[in-house]
Amino acid sequence: MSMFQKIMKRDGREVEFSERKITDAIFKAAKAVGGEDRELAMEVTLDVLRYLKQQYNGTEFTVEDVQDAVEKMLIEKGHARTAKAYILYRAQRSAIRSAKSELMDAVGEILVETNRDNANISNSPSAKMLQIASAASKEYYLNRLIPAPMAQAHRRGDIHIHDLDFYGKTLNCINIPLNKLLADGFNNGHGYIRPPKRPGSATALAAIILQSSQNDMFGGQSFGFFDYDMAPFMEKATDEEVYQAMEALVYNLNSMHSRAGAQVPFSSLNLGLDTSEAGRKVIKNLLLAYEKGLGRGENPIFPNIIFRIKAGVNFNPGDPNYDLFRLAIRVAAQRLNPTFSFMDSSFNKPYNGEVAYMGCRTRVISNRHGASQTSGRGNLSFTTINLPRLALKAEHNIMRFYQYLDELADLVGEQLYHRYQVQSKLRVADLPFLMGQGLYMGSENLGPHDCIEEAIKNGTLSIGFIGLAETLIALTGAHHGEQGEAQVLGEEIVKFLNSKVEKLADKYDLNYTLIATPAEGLSGRFIRMDRKEFGVIPGVTDKEYYTNSFHVPVSYPISAYEKMKIEGRFHRLTSAGHISYVEFSSPPVNNLTAVEDILRHMAACDCGYVGLNFPIDFCDQCGYTGVIDEDYCPQCESASLRRVRRITGYLSVVERFNDAKRSELENRVSHFG
Repeated sequence: MSMFQKIMKRDGREVEFSERKITDAIFKAAKAVGGEDRELAMEVTLDVLRYLKQQYNGTEFTVEDVQDAVEKMLIEKGHARTAKAYILYRAQRSAIRSAKSELMDAVGEILVETNRDNANISNSPSAKMLQIASAASKEYYLNRLIPAPMAQAHRRGDIHIHDLDFYGKTLNCINIPLNKLLADGFNNGHGYIRPPKRPGSATALAAIILQSSQNDMFGGQSFGFFDYDMAPFMEKATDEEVYQAMEALVYNLNSMHSRAGAQVPFSSLNLGLDTSEAGRKVIKNLLLAYEKGLGRGENPIFPNIIFRIKAGVNFNPGDPNYDLFRLAIRVAAQRLNPTFSFMDSSFNKPYNGEVAYMGCRTRVISNRHGASQTSGRGNLSFTTINLPRLALKAEHNIMRFYQYLDELADLVGEQLYHRYQVQSKLRVADLPFLMGQGLYMGSENLGPHDCIEEAIKNGTLSIGFIGLAETLIALTGAHHGEQGEAQVLGEEIVKFLNSKVEKLADKYDLNYTLIATPAEGLSGRFIRMDRKEFGVIPGVTDKEYYTNSFHVPVSYPISAYEKMKIEGRFHRLTSAGHISYVEFSSPPVNNLTAVEDILRHMAACDCGYVGLNFPIDFCDQCGYTGVIDEDYCPQCESASLRRVRRITGYLSVVERFNDAKRSELENRVSHFG
């Protein structure tokens, strides 16, 4: 019979003491280093029991105390290799317990309030279930699949693996070949859907295609050439019929849920360049339907409309679609959408108008393994580097900063390749709509049981970055909006990353690209971790968020024109995606000339993708729309207000913003005096 009767577990429970468990643990550690001597394990167990009696004679002790005693005895008795194996095993068990504990805490929080890392996730029961599954999935990948150095870098806050919960399940986003699906028909799981014949049927199927694709992926869904692809179905229709079809599309994309009812599809529609009569009908009537809003005039959240600008087509008076460009400006000045992309920027012009963006800023075009095209391709995954942390660690030493950045970029490159290898082992049947219906370039000839690598080698792997402004303050004392020296260094840092990404593309023979990270939940996560480690550093960790990518800080007083001169330099360096905003204090509906002027200036600054920001407030009670500074409607005094703002490219309501993004929103200043 054991000399001890009870032992205290970590959760405070008392259980029966077992000498055998000590012996088994020591024996497992010995076997891990080539030992097979159970008698040795029993001898060490006796040493442990004697030590425990000496230390805790008659008093209570815990499981941790026993494990400490085992380590001590193994080392003292000269079994160093076994001790090392035991310590490693103990650390692994501790990590698993910690993960389980963290998971249970996360589940508890989710059951109270849905996670707000994504402002377009609803608060429904199905959304909560999705979030619980997400929390469990993240812990599984960090503990069981992702190599330890990469998992540790994520946990420490050196990097952020985006959409970690989907690490090995699916891909990020795609520009859907809408023309192919509408012309040939498709099957989204329950039978063949024939090609449409009427405008309303065409837009209804477009919405279903977005929803079906969203259910196979974790990121955005885009139609890169919506006007061209939809035009054949509008040729014989009247303007009224086309308008009704586009209005129905806007309604559907704000009400038709995906992902088990957790959200509507992250939809982006690119248009503006089709000069045919039918194509112009599509552009005009989608813009008019979006301008009208939803049933009571509410601002639509989706789709994110991206108006593509090109000289000779729509940018200048006399261009065939210049009137539609003016209409796009009018709608954007009321509704925040459309955003605008420039086909004549230095990095887009070589592709002759074939470039499309997504609302989150993603851009996919060049390709090492096939045609350089947008349609049928997307980003596979991306991971962000915490630039301010590297600057804080470097302690004003710029060369040391570059050394840290070089090493971390290599680690991220390796991690993205690991994720690619995991993704490439998925089979067509795992992504039945995306791959089974041939949406992804290269999937057309694959069978249900084929692996998808032949298709996804056409996708992109992106390294992102956050907080260039705070990085420059940590290194030089000023950000790039304040002085020329910081501007030069900021551009050099992003050039360094761009060059690093090109080397990684050569090393792995894959489409590695650099993205100006769309940071939503991440902006608060990184700064919380860095403030805990480095303290409150003025200009760096003294607020609730890091500034997005290469942006000038939102609180810094600067003119829109100067801001674009600075930020425009970074668009050409971030081929995977970028966006710059200008902030108005209210909707510029009465000054459309000023909006057109700033868009022309943005084009001159070599920007690729841009948007207008301003507040839009709506009263649910009476329908009043305007900037509402109080907590109640000025017309009916209702407190039921809906406040729409832009977040990481897409629109959302403020009540769904996380704390970091709310803080950033409050700090935004107008760039127009």
